Amino acid sequence: MHRRTLLRAGTGLLAGGAALALPPATLAGAAPAADPTDGWTQTSFTYSWQKPWNLDLSERHSYSGGVHRMWVYADDEPFQEGSSTDPRTEMRWKVDYTTGNHMWDADVYLPSGTDGASFVQILRSVHPSGTPATDIMLNVYDTGGGTVRRYDGTVLKTGAYDTWFNVKIAHQAGSGTGTVKVYFDDSLVLTVDDRGPATRYFKNGVYDHGSGRAEARFRNIHYWTR
Repeated sequence: MHRRTLLRAGTGLLAGGAALALPPATLAGAAPAADPTDGWTQTSFTYSWQKPWNLDLSERHSYSGGVHRMWVYADDEPFQEGSSTDPRTEMRWKVDYTTGNHMWDADVYLPSGTDGASFVQILRSVHPSGTPATDIMLNVYDTGGGTVRRYDGTVLKTGAYDTWFNVKIAHQAGSGTGTVKVYFDDSLVLTVDDRGPATRYFKNGVYDHGSGRAEARFRNIHYWTR
């Protein structure tokens, strides 16, 4: 199945376009909210690159001052010759898992104009036939000063363009249905079920489902387990 179809199919689990209320500000004298990483252990990880198969990585990625900058064009080739998937420049984390608690953590910067691109996802590399290929994808759209959605449905953030914000995705995976939580700047913005048992891994970068040029930047990338 083409990945654009999978992208659209992902919205059926939640009401499309419904904005999520963010937690209220901490009142004076009240105890601060717990850090999402409390009780977690920072863990080393490695990754490989996926980029247009006919280009050198340096043509779609740069690294300077601790910032990974990744971009792609809608008419670029896919990551493998003959693939029907959309073009991408992504880090493919080489930490495959089936169960346990795993968290992706990074500061993200989405430049103006990036439209219809995924910038982080949990991909289900081995999954039962007929089940989705991802547990979650976060996409940005060129509305509202940069609107971040779960797939192309639930709104998680507006005004996301041209500013750094922290994103954490915590996955409690089990032998049945697990739970995915998304935090922006350490505030919980989404809790959803995953798509059931699978072997999966994190990916981040820019996976372009739209038109034109798409870009995403990342810094302070961490992996947590518990």
